[in-house]
Amino acid sequence: MFDKILIANRGEIACRVIATCRRLGIATVAVYSDADRDARHVRLADEAIHIGPAPAADSYLRGAAILDAARRSGAQAIHPGYGFLSENAGFARACADAGVVFIGPPASAIDAMGDKSAAKALMQQAGVPLTPGYHGERQEPAFLRAQADAIGYPVLIKASAGGGGKGMRRVEASADFDAALASCQREAQSAFGNAHVLVEKYIERPRHIEIQVFGDGHGNVVHLFERDCSVQRRHQKVLEEAPAPGMTPERRAAMGKAATDAARAVGYVGAGTVEFIASPSGEFWFMEMNTRLQVEHPVTELITGTDLVEWQLRVAAGQPLPKTQAQLAIHGHAIEARLYAEDADRGFLPSTGTLRHLRLPRPDAHVRVDAGVEQGDAITPYYDPMIAKLIVHDVDRDSALRRMRQALAQCRAVGVTTNAGFLHRLVATGSFRQADLDTALIEREHDALDVRHHPASAADWALAAVLAIDDGAAVPADASPWAIADGWRAAGPAARAVTLEHQQQQRTLRVRRQADGWEVHGDGDPLRLRGRVHADGYAVQIDDRQHRGDVVRDGNALHVFADGSQRRFTLHDPVAEADGGSDHGGSLLAPMPGRVIALLVEPGSRVARGTPLLVMEAMKMEHTLQAPADGVVNGYRVRGGDQVGDGAVLVDFEAGAGD
Repeated sequence: MFDKILIANRGEIACRVIATCRRLGIATVAVYSDADRDARHVRLADEAIHIGPAPAADSYLRGAAILDAARRSGAQAIHPGYGFLSENAGFARACADAGVVFIGPPASAIDAMGDKSAAKALMQQAGVPLTPGYHGERQEPAFLRAQADAIGYPVLIKASAGGGGKGMRRVEASADFDAALASCQREAQSAFGNAHVLVEKYIERPRHIEIQVFGDGHGNVVHLFERDCSVQRRHQKVLEEAPAPGMTPERRAAMGKAATDAARAVGYVGAGTVEFIASPSGEFWFMEMNTRLQVEHPVTELITGTDLVEWQLRVAAGQPLPKTQAQLAIHGHAIEARLYAEDADRGFLPSTGTLRHLRLPRPDAHVRVDAGVEQGDAITPYYDPMIAKLIVHDVDRDSALRRMRQALAQCRAVGVTTNAGFLHRLVATGSFRQADLDTALIEREHDALDVRHHPASAADWALAAVLAIDDGAAVPADASPWAIADGWRAAGPAARAVTLEHQQQQRTLRVRRQADGWEVHGDGDPLRLRGRVHADGYAVQIDDRQHRGDVVRDGNALHVFADGSQRRFTLHDPVAEADGGSDHGGSLLAPMPGRVIALLVEPGSRVARGTPLLVMEAMKMEHTLQAPADGVVNGYRVRGGDQVGDGAVLVDFEAGAGD
């Protein structure tokens, strides 16, 4: 076994690898960019070496710098995690040339499976079922459109060198093909340095089921059963679970055999995942093989009682697989949710900032938390915005689902927008609860998931008004009554006016302190609130219902957490706001830092609400800004290729303007 390894990654996966190494007594070396100088993985590792500026291309993708760090530290092996260089055959070869063990498959296997077109040809030879499509070398747009026409719509355009949902577009009609192809190729070139694509038939109501495989250097290959990764947004996984609901022993055996046949066909060694598309009728087709550890590997670990990172280390050190196929069995059910810094109600736009407050569920026998950040850390625009993975395990799916709802309800984050509330609504949908799964589940459950369909009630507004004026701070026993700002007056307590904004609604409420609580006057009948507010939470009865939760104050923002939801109320100071402030008029602002890719409308054009106006790239994904209303594009403040900051003015837009 190794004495010291270097981890060529960051964030959650680097912390995950460190945890196993610490348990095995293996020293770890972290690498970090300028943006990650104080990151959690740097704090956890035994050593840390700086490798370059913040952009990944200048740091985590610099194989030579990482190998130099390994040489300087005396590390015997490099664990690449996932993403970055994990599926880079050239880096795997460079490690071998430098006498450093690459903790992953041989470069030949990465080459064979790294190009989706070549991989499909190889799988066809191995007898693995394939989705109908074009996987060849020709890339002329007219030719690819003709192939799509012949296949029949809808089709899926996919980056040949891609993964993680990047460089992938569903196309419904021939007239839409060219624009989708151009966008897909731009994103693929940016994310993978390779614009080559393939075109496949889009399977209606597909399930995304993958098989975890493992091989060693002694000719042994096993599978560790399946994971269902069907719940996705923009082709990126959101929830994963194991085993797959409704999986029969016969289909599990058939998919396991196809996956191990695929691994053997390329002489696979180490951890890998063979991904399949499955139809409602039970048919399945090879999609791709990921030649690395997957983000969702914890659900497999929990149902099989294994540590897949330990398996990776042992196999890379030349040891045989710890278990045979006959020794592997499924125990219970596990579900994983990916907690991201992103705004699910604005098209899942990434959110950047400092985690001024962060509280995650306490790990126990049923709950596991794999986190890459802690309170006080920053989510930057340079990397994937994952905060943590929440993984639960119990005896069956219903029990695991209850655990997941509880875990999500305990998440508290302030400083960035997160998808915690969205995830809580998602696991409560009828489709997910009943395991009616396919890759369109999120679109199908749109109304249940859209926060606008869950407006704040009169009780929510009243509670926020109370929390805005009463932080539960203790008053010293000898304090002067004139120093207590509780609204008391000689003639009785005075009502205080509180102006709040939530989801673009603004209300002014009047709160009067009473002996056992508060009376709040709003638009309707006054509400009586009884109970207690303390420094970071509340327990209040409104009518016949108890309301319990937490509250975090951040400047003029009030974050109220309860029952798996997070509501943000902004406190307005009419006097301060009367002094003025920034006024961007009808301008559209950048929702995040990024690079302008394309301007889509001629200045002076009249457009309808929802018309695409501009394309930005951030975190290796393209984001399209749309017209917020019918109106006129008076002009652009930016050009293609410009780097812009969060909040930068991009478009001068005049809503409702006439011709």
